Amino acid sequence: MHISTVFVVVALLAGNPWSALGQSADPLAPIAWLAGCWNADGKDVGSGEYWLPPAGGTMFGVSRTIQNGRTVEHEFMQLRVNADGRLAFIAAPSGHRETAFVASHTADGAVTFENLQHDFPQRVIYRLVATGRMLARIEGMQGGALRGVEFPMTRIVCEAPRP
Repeated sequence: MHISTVFVVVALLAGNPWSALGQSADPLAPIAWLAGCWNADGKDVGSGEYWLPPAGGTMFGVSRTIQNGRTVEHEFMQLRVNADGRLAFIAAPSGHRETAFVASHTADGAVTFENLQHDFPQRVIYRLVATGRMLARIEGMQGGALRGVEFPMTRIVCEAPRP
């Protein structure tokens, strides 16, 4: 039996087949904290982000901005491992083409995605700042200057619509 086959068999018997190969069992595990409902601080009711928990190698999210009782912006988002094996954030904001950003940094409660070829933003950042509080940020160069926009959010209970 080839040594790599033995290595995989031992890893399977140990309970986590990926740990022995240097891979996480779930590449989305470090950002699973993002799952749930997040209210956009200081914005109209209904503004925020909603993320499904990791399943099948993906997390799906949607955001919307409400002003004066109307949706003025929305975005469909997904987190997944791309063809290169790297964690990616794929965004489809209202009125714009879908764009992929690749994770450049992950830490406990924080992740940064980058696409330096994109016009703006070039970075999308999610960071837990306190229990139940998150700061999302987009940033990048625009007109020769670094520009950033922050989106503070508070975790809320996800509720189904009432009949």
